[in-house]
Amino acid sequence: MLLSSTFVHIVKKKPHEGLLTIVKIWVDYPENAYVQLDLILVPHDWRDAGRVSAEEELQLTFALKQQNVEELEDKLMKVSDPDSPLYGKHMSLEEVSSLVRPSEVTWKVVYGWLQSHGIRDCDTVLTQDFLQCTMSAKQAEELLPGSRFHRYISDNRSVLRSSAPYSVPDEVHLHLDFVGGVHRFPLKVQELTQATPHSKHSKAGLHLGVTPSILRQRYNLSASDVGVAANNSQAVAQFLEQYYHPADLTEFMSLFGGSFEHHSAVERVVGTQGGGKAGLEASLDVEYIMSTGANISTWVFTNAGRHESQEPFLQWMLLLSNMTALPWVHTISYGDDEDSLSTAYMTRISTEFMKAGVRGISLLFASGDSGAGCRHMGKENAFRPSFPASSPYVTTVGGTSFKNPFKVTEEVTDYISGGGFSNVFKMPDYQASAVNTYLKTVASSLPPQSYYSTSGRAYPDISALSDNYWVVTNRVPIPWVSGTSASTPVVGGMLALINDQRLLKGLPVLGFLNPRLYKLQGTGLYDVTDGCHLSCLDEQVQGKGFCAAPSWDPVTGWGTPNYPKLLTVLLD
Repeated sequence: MLLSSTFVHIVKKKPHEGLLTIVKIWVDYPENAYVQLDLILVPHDWRDAGRVSAEEELQLTFALKQQNVEELEDKLMKVSDPDSPLYGKHMSLEEVSSLVRPSEVTWKVVYGWLQSHGIRDCDTVLTQDFLQCTMSAKQAEELLPGSRFHRYISDNRSVLRSSAPYSVPDEVHLHLDFVGGVHRFPLKVQELTQATPHSKHSKAGLHLGVTPSILRQRYNLSASDVGVAANNSQAVAQFLEQYYHPADLTEFMSLFGGSFEHHSAVERVVGTQGGGKAGLEASLDVEYIMSTGANISTWVFTNAGRHESQEPFLQWMLLLSNMTALPWVHTISYGDDEDSLSTAYMTRISTEFMKAGVRGISLLFASGDSGAGCRHMGKENAFRPSFPASSPYVTTVGGTSFKNPFKVTEEVTDYISGGGFSNVFKMPDYQASAVNTYLKTVASSLPPQSYYSTSGRAYPDISALSDNYWVVTNRVPIPWVSGTSASTPVVGGMLALINDQRLLKGLPVLGFLNPRLYKLQGTGLYDVTDGCHLSCLDEQVQGKGFCAAPSWDPVTGWGTPNYPKLLTVLLD
């Protein structure tokens, strides 16, 4: 349909690092037919507090269709493949923006639609493929017919969400990937477990638990394995009212950082730290990336999680699309079940991961703490993959335990370690050979194929210890903290150390690791071959998911780092 009386006037303020560029639009645009978008899934722990008033203000995020996504993927694989002549030739944010920014038609259609409903308070990012608009609940419901915004409350969190399906004009739908802040609820943190002593810890006092010195002993990091490059940095992202306290970090380093040079303070906090008690998750992430990736400048991306109408994870993604200078390694310990998300949402978020990877940024996600997971569908069950762990464009980290919990020994599968096969994303070429070898090698012991898709992206890619950590939070040392939320910053810190050495040699940073990791075929890693993770408690699988095996497996990936050897093979 042709635009009528269309005039777009865009006024941009000079962009600042980490801030959104202001865009104002004046467009006259007619509406047309409607199509439904998105999914409605209200988690059981969110209570409906009723309809909001018409004047209540909320913010929605519109993901505009990007251009050249296939070319972006091609460039990502080439700059990430050590056998490619383009390896390490990462793109700038400006170059990424020029490649993927929406077409002029997309801008005119979406902005015209918004303007026709009186919505003018809109911000965008440097890549111009997201648009955040503030509006009243009445405007939102008129913009998205069928939507009815309610307030939902969970613990101390409050969000505005629609309790009903919505629709957009057919011609607008062609230019949008999704509208954020309508149905999506904030992501859940991967569940940390604060264990109490049980059978394997019955001899209290004989095993003190995992600390930085234990990790350094197991993964062969010496006292000299610390960062020295001035242009290196690493980061963690915190959501859902998870805050770290600087005093906890200082105390942690005082207790556990005496044998290596380190920083005792975060270099930069992006966002606003909330008040109240520190979060166990946030404390863990900061303390272990800074003790493994020791002496490296560390950033914390923080979002209080009280944003009335937007999910914090999406806010973090928007920051990555709007900052020209970012840390080279990011670790994130959050995830949702694939089946709770729309395919359009996951596909677009994966494109955002590609945008980061092609810039040389390594994104590491925890694989989850539910093993293969389980989705109950009447009389039939199926395994339940986790996203973003299942995205082909991130490095996913699983978990292990010491075989002898009282000593630094070889590692076995941590039964909670998330892993399996995506039901949304096809298996990427870089892992096809390794995964198919696994499927053939252990064919006789695999779960029934009705539980999972053998053609999907398989994860995790790599692992580290995830069991029985010491964490200082609210000035109290806490033992027996477990979860892949622990293994992820540990691996991230080691990759940041390798980046440090590469930068000192004038080499590009690692960037998206997976194509190179799978070509190594386990070189530089301890192969974990013992143990299985959990899954559905039914007669068919009886709580057993996949099991570890020689080389790659969907429980521990390629295994855990042997730092000196991994450094050697990644320093060329």
